[in-house]
Amino acid sequence: MSGTQGESKPGLKDRLTDGLYGLGWGAVKKLPEPVAQTLFRALADQVWKRRGKSVLRLESNLARVVPDASPARLAELSRAGMRSYMRYWMESFRLPTWSPERIKAGIEVSEVHRLTDGLDAGRGVILALPHLANWDLAGAWVTTDMKVPFTTVAERLKPESLYDRFVAYREGLGMEVLPHTGGSAFGTLARRLRDGGLVCLVSDRDLSASGVEVTFFGDTARM
Repeated sequence: MSGTQGESKPGLKDRLTDGLYGLGWGAVKKLPEPVAQTLFRALADQVWKRRGKSVLRLESNLARVVPDASPARLAELSRAGMRSYMRYWMESFRLPTWSPERIKAGIEVSEVHRLTDGLDAGRGVILALPHLANWDLAGAWVTTDMKVPFTTVAERLKPESLYDRFVAYREGLGMEVLPHTGGSAFGTLARRLRDGGLVCLVSDRDLSASGVEVTFFGDTARM
């Protein structure tokens, strides 16, 4: 009996998770922007005040990046980090409704020739990206302002319906999205590059556990 109950919980949790994301994409984009900003800022502060695992991990990482920071400074930085994270979600839920002009206004770009030179020459280009700011907004700028389609790889999320939501969302922004497992992502990426296309890969999370070891803020990390 206990085994049956244990199996039912993940299903309920998955449905709840998928439903909450669906609600976000369906409802948040309809709110006036100041209301959405205030709501997600309040959510960020509530999460931060609970001092859960995510906040403690954030402060642990920040302590490595800013080793001289006092406890009060680390708390200040982690609160700002949670607000930034919630802002990402607020913007992501609303991004499908943004005009090309609004997307362009949200991006500040320098040395874009490093991207366009390779593409203009017909060579495939790889952008190695960090988990930083709003990745989806940057991608939307590439597809709408530069008019350049690109291919990327996404982690398979659970439940599958949530992964499908993210794929549909990003494809709606003009991206080609490949799953990192259960397909032939590497071969497809190679073909896109041989054809002179653009490939965007988030490089600071090694899902394959076979990345290159680098020194990162005084410690070893795989990229």
